[in-house]
Amino acid sequence: MRHAIKIVAVVATAGLLLAGCGSKPSSSSGGSSTASSSPKFTACMVLDTGGVDDRSFNQSSWAGMQAAAKKDPGIKVSYVSSSSQNDYTPNLNAETSKGCDTVLAVGGLMGDAVKAVAKKNPKEHYAEIDSPSSGPNVYGLQYNTAQGGFLGGYLAAGMSKTGKVATFGGLNIPPVTIYMDGFWEGVQYYNKSKGKKVQVLGWDEKNQKGGTFANSFTDLNKGKSISQAFVQAGADVIFPVAGGTGLGAGAAAQASGGRVNLLWVDTDGCVSASQYCKYFISSVTKNLTDPVTQYVTKAAGGSYPTGNYVGTLSNGGTGLASFHDFDSKVPSGLKSELATVKKDISSGKIKITSPSQPQ
Repeated sequence: MRHAIKIVAVVATAGLLLAGCGSKPSSSSGGSSTASSSPKFTACMVLDTGGVDDRSFNQSSWAGMQAAAKKDPGIKVSYVSSSSQNDYTPNLNAETSKGCDTVLAVGGLMGDAVKAVAKKNPKEHYAEIDSPSSGPNVYGLQYNTAQGGFLGGYLAAGMSKTGKVATFGGLNIPPVTIYMDGFWEGVQYYNKSKGKKVQVLGWDEKNQKGGTFANSFTDLNKGKSISQAFVQAGADVIFPVAGGTGLGAGAAAQASGGRVNLLWVDTDGCVSASQYCKYFISSVTKNLTDPVTQYVTKAAGGSYPTGNYVGTLSNGGTGLASFHDFDSKVPSGLKSELATVKKDISSGKIKITSPSQPQ
């Protein structure tokens, strides 16, 4: 969500909306898998709020760092957590000062901080998730999750029995709304293709300033109350794009007695939030792990990637996870339609219009 939406995809908290002093950053060596006391390469990560185990994009990004260290024992990895937006710049400066060979920032909300720190340290190397490159020494990792969200919306519409589906976000920021845009567009496409009138509660791409947001990526109770309101309004499929707050939707599904099911975001929910797997029809994924691993591995080899990476349906940067417990419940015809829609998005036959798509 924050991250991001999250992620995610972007991950943030309501504290991001407030001015004030930041909390003391917390850090960890991250259990580096390097076997050498003098590693040849050090990669450091600055996490967004929500923690390393947010079950969303902090966790997936850190997994990419760990995979790189496992692949090459000469790579040492570590992370530092951010308690609020006020920690971004101090954390980035601290990681730069301690001599990290590269510093990776997680979350588009860190964009301005990364740009400023990188400009002051032109000989250092940085990468940022959910934001474009902001300088010659900054590598941008972006994701067109509107494409994956489109598939999620089509799937939700096809699985709905009430004719109402819903989505909500953690914050009204592009890494979040890009998912919601795609979801909304997927439902509209389903309606047009099938002559149906499935409604989307919580978001309308045509009104980017509206919608339902928790203003938090960690408030489970808020996620539960929003989801319960959607259930009361008749929604039977909910797509939370809110990091840890989205776990509240899982609690609402559990309490609904079978009235509502979910689509998870960023990661495969049956892996990252397995306690709610029975309610996840599927998940709209953002493959953060592999591109992070590739970046760190290439950088450790002496070839720092430059410019931008954009994750799409075509390169596996976004998509739908397995149906898991719903595999026998999703009609074969709907599965075939999803495959066709995916192909048509990748070929450009289906045009996605989300204003939050990477340029």
